[in-house]
Amino acid sequence: MDSYQSRRGSVFRHPGYLNFAASRVFSSISFQSATVAMGWMIYDQTHSAFALGLVGFCQFLPMVILTFVVGHVADRFDRRRIGLACQLLEGITCLILAVATWQHWLTPTGILVAVTVMGAVVSFERPTMASLLPNVVGPSLLQQAIATSTSMMQTAFIIGPSIGGLLYGLDPVAPFAFSAICFAIASFNVISIRMERQQKSGREPVTLKSVFAGVAFIRSKPLMLGTISLDLFAVLLGGATALLPMFARDILHAGPWGLGLLRASPAIGALVMSIVLARWPIQSEAGKKMLIAVAIFGVATIVFSLSSNVILSVGALLIVGASDTVSVVVRSSLVQLLTPDEMRGRVNAVNSLFIGTSNQLGEFESGMLAAVLGPIVTGIVGGVGTIAVVLLWMRLFPDLGKVKTLSG
Repeated sequence: MDSYQSRRGSVFRHPGYLNFAASRVFSSISFQSATVAMGWMIYDQTHSAFALGLVGFCQFLPMVILTFVVGHVADRFDRRRIGLACQLLEGITCLILAVATWQHWLTPTGILVAVTVMGAVVSFERPTMASLLPNVVGPSLLQQAIATSTSMMQTAFIIGPSIGGLLYGLDPVAPFAFSAICFAIASFNVISIRMERQQKSGREPVTLKSVFAGVAFIRSKPLMLGTISLDLFAVLLGGATALLPMFARDILHAGPWGLGLLRASPAIGALVMSIVLARWPIQSEAGKKMLIAVAIFGVATIVFSLSSNVILSVGALLIVGASDTVSVVVRSSLVQLLTPDEMRGRVNAVNSLFIGTSNQLGEFESGMLAAVLGPIVTGIVGGVGTIAVVLLWMRLFPDLGKVKTLSG
């Protein structure tokens, strides 16, 4: 207990880590708040599952296109300056959305354009910031820093959607104005980060081999490939976030505040689990625990899809978030600890493509399927598919279940 507390305190004695955490938290709050507002607004204007699916697709497409460019940029240039540029651009986009909403200019097409811009910027920000963390705290504190950062991010995922839904209910302009301010605070913190270890910037010539080096590296690590791909398909099939406006409005009969609560529920579950994992880290049977957690994720998705009660729906989403966090911690630890610093940008870019964009592609898939089958059947199919993927991955990646610890 005492040694744990001393390790915990040592993380927060790093001024650079505090700036890093603040930047990520404020950026995440801003993004989540704006996303909830845009999702509710486009559904309010169109009443279309197809339009909700397009929101996810417009975030997904630029991430796919830019992934390999992002990785090379993050390995060649100061990651703090890249983060600064990203957060400033996101803040400007939210400011434009606030003005357009205030003047009643914002149409579904305008919302989709804004979503595309934010998707492109986030495709740079996420892998760049993930690659920066090992330079801030050093290897001995990395696992603790990942757990602590995950806790803070999940807190942001709770606060952001809740604030977005609440502010949208008060005034549609408010969530965008709030997000613009938070992005400004995030940008101040990212440029203030002090690093414990200087970044090893790769200066090798830009070739096809160097651009796709991240893919080659992940393929050479079966455990990393299995973990990342499992999480990808689980989120792709089991994610119901794209349909939350439909569930909130048409099935659960809740308003914008109810949508914010539903969006925040997985983050609450994830926050609780990340705190548990920070206090009692996974020290044995990590692979088996991850596989069980992903299966539970699928079961909870089915329960949520069948629910017509707000309390039960929130409970199911809490379990969705908690089980997903186990996979996140295992994956993040493997990626960061097994990757050399000069490769982290490219590896994290591919990781972001696998994981981050699976959310957006999953939203598109869910929206398209829900337009034909309805949200309930779509959710059930996704949950069953997630469980099937776990069983398949146990055969395709037999060593995955044999992982004992998160140290490799």
